Amino acid sequence: MNSSTDSDLELVGRVQRGDSAAFDLLVRKYQHRIVALAGRYVHDWSEAQDIAQEAFLRAYRALGNFRGDAQFYTWLHRIAVNTAKNHLVAQNRRPPLDDIEASDAEQYDAGTRLRDNDTPERELMRQELEQTVMRAVERLPAELREAITLREVEGLSYEEIAEKMACPIGTVRSRIFRARDAIDTELRPLLDDAPATNRSVAREKNR
Repeated sequence: MNSSTDSDLELVGRVQRGDSAAFDLLVRKYQHRIVALAGRYVHDWSEAQDIAQEAFLRAYRALGNFRGDAQFYTWLHRIAVNTAKNHLVAQNRRPPLDDIEASDAEQYDAGTRLRDNDTPERELMRQELEQTVMRAVERLPAELREAITLREVEGLSYEEIAEKMACPIGTVRSRIFRARDAIDTELRPLLDDAPATNRSVAREKNR
């Protein structure tokens, strides 16, 4: 068992003992992989973000049943695949035939780890993207920043955000759309200026 797996199991154990902050560390570790996975089912960045958010919420609710029979990421991957498929079915859309199935999670996980550890430059690209997103969020108008934070960080539904912000659901959707569009605008120059190898990684991560 590698150190990454040991670390995952330690964090899972902390969450199961009531330390919800430990789950935030798991989210930060795997959020880009899960968004990229969701992007294999949908081609809209904000839609992939929604699927990933729902997958993490489902994983959090089910974590009490996780016994370590599989690696945490493999388990999370299966939840994300099912979440993406359910999302498409709910919209009368069919998953692409060539996408990764849940049964391929072990192989996909190993391949992703190899790609993720490929070069220091790729890791620097990820860090720069994360910092750019954080700066973009900080620069948003207060109402946009609050809406996107409630959605992406706290995982509230549009209905819950509307109640919390005392505004119509349509306004919530508009604010979240505008926030995501502003973040995309901040990311675009970075993606356009990146070397080709890093650009492909970045686009997979943020599409």
